[in-house]
Order: sequence, then C-alpha cells, then structure tokens
Amino acid sequence: MAAIVSAIEIDRSPAAVFAYATDPARFPEWQPDVVRVEVDGSGVGARFTTVRRIAGVERSMVQEITEDSPSHRWAVRAVDGLIRPSATVTVEPLDGGRRSRATFTLDFEGHGMGDLIVPLVRRTAAKAAPASYRRLKERLENDLA
Repeated sequence: MAAIVSAIEIDRSPAAVFAYATDPARFPEWQPDVVRVEVDGSGVGARFTTVRRIAGVERSMVQEITEDSPSHRWAVRAVDGLIRPSATVTVEPLDGGRRSRATFTLDFEGHGMGDLIVPLVRRTAAKAAPASYRRLKERLENDLA
C-alpha cells in the first residue's frame, strides 16, 4: 500500500515552517495524539521518544532522525515496536519565500504481529493527519506569527 502524502500551504517562511514542524519537542502543540516527547540530541542519528495516546492507551516509540537538510527536508523512522512509522517533511518556498508548501509523507512498516494491523493504522493515520496539518498551519499563521 502506498504512503500517505499530504501537502499544505502556510503563510510563513520556509525557515519558520521547517524549524517548527521538525522540532519534536513541539509535536504536542500540533499533533493531538502526542502526549509528550523526550529529545536526546539533534541532527542525523539523534533519537527521540514520542509518547502517543492511541485508543486511550499511551504508547511510546523511539525514533531516529535519518535526514536533516535545514529549511528543506527532514526524515525520521521508528527503530522499535510492532508498527514502525517513517515520516518525511519537505518544505518548499512560495511567493519568493514569503510562504511555504509543507509536504508530509507518512508510511508504516509492520514487524511480527504488527503486519496484521498496518492497514488499520494506515487508515486511521490517513484520517487523523490532515487535522494535525491544519493545526500546524493555524499555530504558525496565528499563534506564533
């Protein structure tokens, strides 16, 4: 099954969008299912632990930054668990850099019994992700402007 790809235009510079959208410590501000994030370093190879509330239960996963090209592209992948998401954020300038288009690519890999629930996880994420991206846009354009 194909990855989930979503794009949203934001009335902020690529640098501002990139800095906010790729800061794991800020994920709880725009991703409603994120309870907390524990960050251990930055840049490629750095890891962070994300705790999400899924179906009323808190679940944690360790993620590793696999790509970090400031103001342009950032990627992470989970390194543990039955379901291991991978995500990429690409930010492109619009209107001479006054605005941005952020494109999010999200995919999931099942391990062991996780293979059986990947389709359900993918459908759930496809429904929830657009609300997170709208919240990101709102935070950047209104609350943080």
